[in-house]
Amino acid sequence: MTKPLIIAKGPVDLEILPCMANRHGLVAGATGTGKTVSLRVMAERFSAIGVPVFMADVKGDLSGMAKTGSENPKITERLQALGSPEFSFQGCPVTFWDLFGQAGHPVRTTISDMGPLLLARMLNLNDTQGSVLSMTFKIADDNGFLLLDLKDLRSMLQYVGDHAADFRTQYGNVSAASIGAIQRGLLELENQGGAHFFGEPALDLDDLMQTGPDGRGMVNILAADKLITAPKLYATFLLWMLSELFERMPEVGDPEKPKLVFFFDEAHLLFEDAPEALLSKIEQVVRLIRSKGVGVYFCSQNPLDIPDKVLGQLGHRIQHALRAFTPRDQKAVKAAATTFRTNPDLEVETAITELGVGEALVSFLDEKGTPGMVQRALIYPPQSQLPPLNTDERKQVIAQSLVAGHYENELDRDSAFEMLKTRAEQQAQAAHQEQQQAAEAKAEAAGIGRMGFAESFGKSVVRAAGSQIGRSLIRGVMGSLFGGGGSRKRSIW
Repeated sequence: MTKPLIIAKGPVDLEILPCMANRHGLVAGATGTGKTVSLRVMAERFSAIGVPVFMADVKGDLSGMAKTGSENPKITERLQALGSPEFSFQGCPVTFWDLFGQAGHPVRTTISDMGPLLLARMLNLNDTQGSVLSMTFKIADDNGFLLLDLKDLRSMLQYVGDHAADFRTQYGNVSAASIGAIQRGLLELENQGGAHFFGEPALDLDDLMQTGPDGRGMVNILAADKLITAPKLYATFLLWMLSELFERMPEVGDPEKPKLVFFFDEAHLLFEDAPEALLSKIEQVVRLIRSKGVGVYFCSQNPLDIPDKVLGQLGHRIQHALRAFTPRDQKAVKAAATTFRTNPDLEVETAITELGVGEALVSFLDEKGTPGMVQRALIYPPQSQLPPLNTDERKQVIAQSLVAGHYENELDRDSAFEMLKTRAEQQAQAAHQEQQQAAEAKAEAAGIGRMGFAESFGKSVVRAAGSQIGRSLIRGVMGSLFGGGGSRKRSIW
């Protein structure tokens, strides 16, 4: 059995049991209370037992995990407060990722893999617009048009709009206003950098579940300091990753340790203004992904940011300080206090407002899955470097990565954009040929008409030559045709 992971120390050591780590968790607290350090410590502990980790670097201060830490006054003070436990500094094997391909390996997925539900959320579409988007996906599938990047989807939407009457009977009404709204949403998404996210090669989730040369789990860090400025793109991307993990990973039940631990920082962005259908999907994924061996740990400032149905799935809790300055803050303090298993020796509601930086109320699951009594505790300091890496150090880590050079080479194979462009060119060429043939046929018909008149006239001449009157008429006509010389010849005769 894998050894427990020591995260904090109160009256006793507070440990996460690896076999219970896939029961999910919550790290909450006000800004500046130590949430990020708690995430780092947990990630380091999971990596140490060979469990890969994925985490978003929202503030840009997690890159130092790739480098061994060193003594500083704050760490020394914390270790003394913990009773000077056995402690060593150590960095983690790290892979950097970046949707924009600047501070890490590019991360991409295809439009088809994202699907209409998540894409509608990303574009903030209403129900009618979302149904038109779903219809567009269906038409693309039925006609064999691959939707890989944004230009594919834009072309497909234009095609559906231009042929709305053809699709109405089979698929339903296509609103021109909805097509326009979706196109505007795609333009806004592209301006936010979404074009970098859609395309190929798409992220292979197996690349997130690597181990380093020494057997420690890879810590995958997503550069999100720029991404967080597009909150819907950030939240939808992370939800897409969870959904893909849920759909692709096999059932493993309750393994000895997780296959992957996923940290979702700024979790409130996932649930803000989310439609009911999306909330149901999130709840389903969180509830069932446990059986795939994936642990999900949400990080948010306020426990009230997490819907009750999701909050009920989070067995491990680290609650940093909350401030009770407003009625909503006071409500959050009470809500947080009531989610813990009662400790008769601790006034939880009061303690939440008194916690210092790096101090937290902690409750982890025991071997039977029962929440432990809440304890007031100090979080251990991280073993890796606290300051972030400089630019050269980050580039060196990226260059030495197991996936270096793979995702940097973008592909652009024939898909909906190219296929529809080819079809339009073929149709234009066919129409041009048809017009040309019609013109030629018209010209030929006109020529045949002229030839018919000449032939008819010739036959009339031959028939007329059989009579004296005809001969006279012919001479008159022929004479007029050839300059009127016939009258002079008659006088000679």
